Amino acid sequence: MPIPPPRPVLFLDVDGPLIPFGETVREPLTHGGNPLLGRLDPTVGASLLALPCDLVWATTWQHEANDTIAPRLGLPRLPVMDWPEADPPAPRGLHWKTRPLSEWAGHRPFVWLDDEIGAMDRLWIESAHPAPALLLRVDPAKGLTEEDVMVVGEWLRRSSHR
Repeated sequence: MPIPPPRPVLFLDVDGPLIPFGETVREPLTHGGNPLLGRLDPTVGASLLALPCDLVWATTWQHEANDTIAPRLGLPRLPVMDWPEADPPAPRGLHWKTRPLSEWAGHRPFVWLDDEIGAMDRLWIESAHPAPALLLRVDPAKGLTEEDVMVVGEWLRRSSHR
């Protein structure tokens, strides 16, 4: 019996994709804490869990994302991307997350949801990552939308046949 290919990884940023910077506040914060948490859409967690991939936090929130963000979205504790202490020299315009995410994914396909993805990141991944990758820039004013999740789901279905 053939071994199935490893599941793709979905790297998930918090500020911008999950906590949009627009005017929408979904729920008032009724107790002390970060006032931006009221911008979280609690329905996003179920949409992300329905995708055929492994979710990984790729945020400067690091392990705090599991304690603060995950419960509000109905997500389990997720693996957390640990960032290198110092950024190695990089081409101009390459986001500091790009190479560490590619290294973490290894030979697995991956999706990266972030509001700071640019053209240089796409070029670098296309030339350096050994598997398919979708770098989806999320509009930080809106946050992750149903349309974004549909794009990711379709890409994951297509990439599983490559």
